[in-house]
Amino acid sequence: MKILVINAGSSSLKYQLIDMDTELPIAKGICERIGQSTSCITHEANGKKFKAEKPMPTHTEAIELMLAALVDKEYGAISDMKEIDAVGHRILHSGGVYDRSVLINEEVMKVCADNIDLAPLHQPANITGVRACQSIMPGVPMVATFDNAFHATMPEKAYIFGLPYEYYTDYKVRRYGAHGTSHRFVSGEAAKYLGVDPSKGFKVITCHLGNGSSIAAVKDGKCFDTSMSFTPLGGVPMGTRTGDLDPAILEYLGAKLNLGLKDLLTICNKKSGMLGVSGVSSDFRDLSTAAKEGNHRAQLALDIFTYSCKKYVGAYAAAMNGADCIVFTAGIGEHDAYVRKCIAEDLEFMGVVIDEEKNENLGKGICDITGKGGKVKVLVIPTNEELVIARDTAELALSCKK
Repeated sequence: MKILVINAGSSSLKYQLIDMDTELPIAKGICERIGQSTSCITHEANGKKFKAEKPMPTHTEAIELMLAALVDKEYGAISDMKEIDAVGHRILHSGGVYDRSVLINEEVMKVCADNIDLAPLHQPANITGVRACQSIMPGVPMVATFDNAFHATMPEKAYIFGLPYEYYTDYKVRRYGAHGTSHRFVSGEAAKYLGVDPSKGFKVITCHLGNGSSIAAVKDGKCFDTSMSFTPLGGVPMGTRTGDLDPAILEYLGAKLNLGLKDLLTICNKKSGMLGVSGVSSDFRDLSTAAKEGNHRAQLALDIFTYSCKKYVGAYAAAMNGADCIVFTAGIGEHDAYVRKCIAEDLEFMGVVIDEEKNENLGKGICDITGKGGKVKVLVIPTNEELVIARDTAELALSCKK
């Protein structure tokens, strides 16, 4: 069975064609700068790769180019589009309606459309990607995997804000979280690796750390709480985002700098976080280099990030009455030994100890960096959101054939 996984952004379209017999991609690529004069496609399959500038006024042309690349005689991975059994789409928001992937029908598309205002930059592109596939591949099962669906299992006490309750009922203001597909994948892989049933009291804290970062508490295989908030601006400070912030600061700075809310939110999203504190970069590799050279603000940015992550880990251990495992994943979580070390430090009181040599010298796949005497397993697990989407798509596609 071959599943096509599509992640449509506002001006891009990433894709992977996954062979479910091996659960490995047999082709992948990206269409970039859709709607611009310099749009291009980069495609890779069977050890061959090409990049070409092609006109892509809309996502429909991008999908046509993607499908042409997949069946190309020299660079393709399949001989006929009929070999694609189903298509899985990453969609950002369901407004808390779905807690799992679903077969796409008009009711699902209506839910997507109804929640555009909760994700105005991404949701329209996600919908366009689905519609383009439906027009080009009629009759092929389509599945929606919502990025925040995993977090829909949070209890009310975790997702309701201290605002008038009608703002939740009337305007859907609540904690939604993000990176749900990643948190779901690595928490499941941790349970599998440790040989435990995730539904029977397994408590894991998953740290998805990248340019955008979020931490989740997962109990009994379900999300119990997560750091990102109504939007991905909440939680720990990130590459360019503030993380949690007293909203009164915006009013104060607006008056001091004569800036409107839109400008202030741009600052919070694009000029803050590691970039804003360090004045150097949003890239942790650059921060690490600058810190080693004695740059105080670069070191401060790293300290703020790891301190905030540590607080969330401790808070989630308290919320779940303990933790059996901590998982690090995503770009920083998988590749930055210093960040992992700093977050784990001073958590000995809850049984967290890491082996510094293992932490510095990771192998391939899942790595156990738990130190001697550690009661809480500490794992580094490469995330694979595309595989989650493909698995869900395959399962649902098979169900509709029965």
